[in-house]
Order: sequence, then structure tokens, then C-alpha cells
Amino acid sequence: MRAIAIAVVLALGGNAALAQDTIRMGTEGAYPPYNFLNDAGEVDGFERELGDELCVRAELTCEWVTNDWDSIIPNLTSGNFDTIIAGMSITDERDEVIDFTQNYIPPAASAYVGMSEDADIENGVVAAQAGTIQAAHVAESGAMLLEYATFDETVAAVRSGEADAVFADRDALVPTVEESAGELAFVGDEVQLGDGIGMGLRESDTELRETFDAAIETMKADGSLNDLIVKWFGEDADIYE
Repeated sequence: MRAIAIAVVLALGGNAALAQDTIRMGTEGAYPPYNFLNDAGEVDGFERELGDELCVRAELTCEWVTNDWDSIIPNLTSGNFDTIIAGMSITDERDEVIDFTQNYIPPAASAYVGMSEDADIENGVVAAQAGTIQAAHVAESGAMLLEYATFDETVAAVRSGEADAVFADRDALVPTVEESAGELAFVGDEVQLGDGIGMGLRESDTELRETFDAAIETMKADGSLNDLIVKWFGEDADIYE
């Protein structure tokens, strides 16, 4: 009898998010063009548009929740929201704690940006957002790592002279460099990290992960995901072949 009861609890737990009236989509709201807050204070960007379309295709009612990056995984696992859709790279370390959908952005390049093209990225001070694969890479590179809570703070550290360069997703750095009017420049070679960017979900929410996986697959198949990537990241962005 106890075994049957446990099986029922596990079955219900596995479908907990889908059993809700609304799926809560967790994002940072501070990592443009992936996600940011617009002038009206609403979540905007590539992942807002993507997430809304995935919810339509999956026939789910969704709402958006913002959360600081450094606590976004703990707040997912504790039930404060049901997905992470926040420019999160798929890594083995994270996959031990949460589940991921298939990627919705192919493995993309990370890059360094400094005040000049000859900034010291090998032995100098490099800023990165805390808890990212970029921060882990810098920590192992020989450079001195400065970690900050937000992407904007990492760029500000370069402008203020606290850091020689910032290391982040190239897609996030491109508009920053373009808008700097020559103040900032890419430094050195691009670096490939991670297995692309996917949605994070609790390990118990298998059905919800499969539901979003299927919706992502339809967007890859009909080309609409590529169109969305190009819209937000430009013609040079990596897309699905």
C-alpha cells in the first residue's frame, strides 16, 4: 500500500507544473537582447518573444517572473517559478541540479571586450557575471576574475578601469560595443563554451519539459526560431541549419 501511495505522489509530482492554471516563466530581465525590462517595466527581448510563442504552441497560459541571476536556480527548484528562460547555457554542472530542454540557441561564442583591442586578457583583470560559464572560464584562465551580479555591472567595471576587459556572450556584447561609439572594442579570439542555451526546469517536471521540447522543435522545423534569432541578434548570428 505504501509503495502504491509513493507511486501516486511521484506521478502527481512529475506533472505538478502542468497541473497549474498558469506556468510561471522565470527570467532575469537584465541581459539584453536575451531579456530586459522595457520602458513600461515589462519583460521584453528575444526570450520574451520566444517564450510567448512557445506557450501559444504548447497551449499553455504563462506569466513572466523576474529573479536575480545568482539565485535563479534555487528559486526554480524551490517552486517560485516553473521555468528558467534567461540566456542560461546548458552545462553538465547545471544538469546535475535541474533539467534542460533542447537548446533554442546553438552553441554560441563568448568574447572579451575592453577599452582597446590590446587589453590584457591573459594576465589582467577580467570582469564576468557571477554564476556564468564565462566566470568559470576566466577563473581557470590565469587572469584575475572580478565577479558582478549583473551584466551591466561587468561593462561598467571596464569603463571605470576596475577591469581590463569583460567576458560574456558575444551576442550580448555586440550591441554594447556598437552603442559605445568606439569606446569599447572586442579583444582577442572568440571562445566556444557550453552546449547552447535552453530552458531550465525542475527534474520532476518531465512532462512540462517534453511539452516545451516539442514546441521548440516545431519552431526549428518551420524556420520561425531562426527568424527570431536573426531579428534580435542580427544577420551574423548563429542559426540552425
